[in-house]
Amino acid sequence: MTSPVHGSAGSHAAGTRTDDATATSSPRTGAPVLEVEDLRVEFRSRGPVVNAVNGVSYAIAPGETMAILGESGCGKSVSAQAIMGILDVPPAHITGAIRFEGRDMLQMGAEDQRKIRGPGVSMIFQDALSALNPVYSVGDQIGEMFRAHRGTSKKEAKDRAVELMDRVRIPAARQRVDDYPHQFSGGMRQRVMIAMALALDPKVLIADEPTTALDVTVQAQVMDLLKDLQRDTGMGLILITHDLGVVNEVADRVAVMYAGKVVETGTIDDVFTRPAHPYTRGLMSSIPVLDGKGQRLNPIVGAPPSLARIPPGCSFHPRCPMARRGDGGRPDCTSDVPPLREVAAGRRAACHYSEELLHG
Repeated sequence: MTSPVHGSAGSHAAGTRTDDATATSSPRTGAPVLEVEDLRVEFRSRGPVVNAVNGVSYAIAPGETMAILGESGCGKSVSAQAIMGILDVPPAHITGAIRFEGRDMLQMGAEDQRKIRGPGVSMIFQDALSALNPVYSVGDQIGEMFRAHRGTSKKEAKDRAVELMDRVRIPAARQRVDDYPHQFSGGMRQRVMIAMALALDPKVLIADEPTTALDVTVQAQVMDLLKDLQRDTGMGLILITHDLGVVNEVADRVAVMYAGKVVETGTIDDVFTRPAHPYTRGLMSSIPVLDGKGQRLNPIVGAPPSLARIPPGCSFHPRCPMARRGDGGRPDCTSDVPPLREVAAGRRAACHYSEELLHG
């Protein structure tokens, strides 16, 4: 794996959608293992309602890697937390559908959900030091998965913890199983988190910024580890990140989010080389390239909107160089909400003028 700071793009399989409320189909054969359909998350308190997720839909198949891209605050992590059932309800209000192997988890009781989250869908959190409990050894925390879900003895759970630590390539696992999180480096703590997430052999793994705060070499090691584990287990992988280089190395498909919505989907090759949404084009233009010495970056002007005050029409229009008021029957970016629609084979974008980007 190369450094995540580069500008090349790979070639991968494609996926399509039929409409905004239908999850993106998978390029892999067989039924999707996880489908998210029209997912919406609002946070309701005494202040304005925060519309954190506004109709997100996608699907993931066994063995597939899908990346969810976007700036901080676009709703990437909140959508994952809704899938994992770790948002406090209230103040969160969740609607839509989250189907695991065809069963909607949002329509299940808490106990049925618990049986799926862990063995079926698991998650790696972005800050391992905060996610791990500082007063329990890493062996106890990994082994808790087996004691809670499989009813194993403490000794057996510890043995399984050692096996998992070996599996994620933590050196001297037997000697370190009783160590505490602060005794591990950042990269090793992230491996502990991966071991916990993989303890029950999930069919889908959600990795939320798994390389945050790690140096480039350790980032490469962690991502290579995830790819190897995915190949060995056949699990689907949802990679949440804003690191375009990491996405380019590992993903099959990408969903780009802005202001709580998916604004573009497609293969890595298509999205990176021929963006169909101005926001995606802005992200691609912001990538430093290795042979671009002396060249100026072209960042997106402005800042993402507050999710409590999302602009009318296209939420990106205040920052968009292509935004138009509309005339002669053409859509008005400031008032007409663009649907996520098919703009080319295997491509969907939520822009009134995507065809101009693709063919202009």
